[in-house]
Amino acid sequence: MKLDFIKPPKIGRLFYKDLIFKIPEKENRVYLTFDDGPNPETTPFILETLKQHNAKATFFCLGKNVASYPDLFQQIINDGHGIGNHGYNHLNGWQTQTKEYLEDVQKASEIIHSTLYRPPYGKIKVSQIKELKERFKIIIWDVAAQDYRMDISAETVKKNILGNTTAGSIIVMHDSLKAKENIKAILSPTVEKLGENFIMDSPIKL
Repeated sequence: MKLDFIKPPKIGRLFYKDLIFKIPEKENRVYLTFDDGPNPETTPFILETLKQHNAKATFFCLGKNVASYPDLFQQIINDGHGIGNHGYNHLNGWQTQTKEYLEDVQKASEIIHSTLYRPPYGKIKVSQIKELKERFKIIIWDVAAQDYRMDISAETVKKNILGNTTAGSIIVMHDSLKAKENIKAILSPTVEKLGENFIMDSPIKL
């Protein structure tokens, strides 16, 4: 499965029923998520911005980055945010044998203690899903900011989020060097605008 769309197509959501794209909401709550961290270039900025807006998020962290920056990882937890497993080495599930893929997830789980898992790139095989769903809630997303793209403007990233978010949306952004400039440009005004219509007081809890 590959998810390069701002909003995953309905047929994909129907076919991959074991994956969570959106959380049914009676209240007007949305869920901010950040992939690929932690790292000292972006994580402190994201945490400070979220604190300013009283917003909570879920950070799907890479095991190798947690091992390199354990204090930043602990700060995410101390600030009341959720954590999830994003693998150890950011493997592409389509291009990786299932045994190797599962070993990578397990290696990350030894330092990221979470029952949430998000496949890197949104690419995962049915065989990998079959094994992982017994241990994890596999979280995809409903809205992709595409903040990692170098060929679109920060304003477009902001519009991707604001123009597609509805109650229950899981919004994916990135805590990475590639997304650094876009995130620093749009995070605060985007969260502020979302706060006019939605509640962002909770990480993902399933």
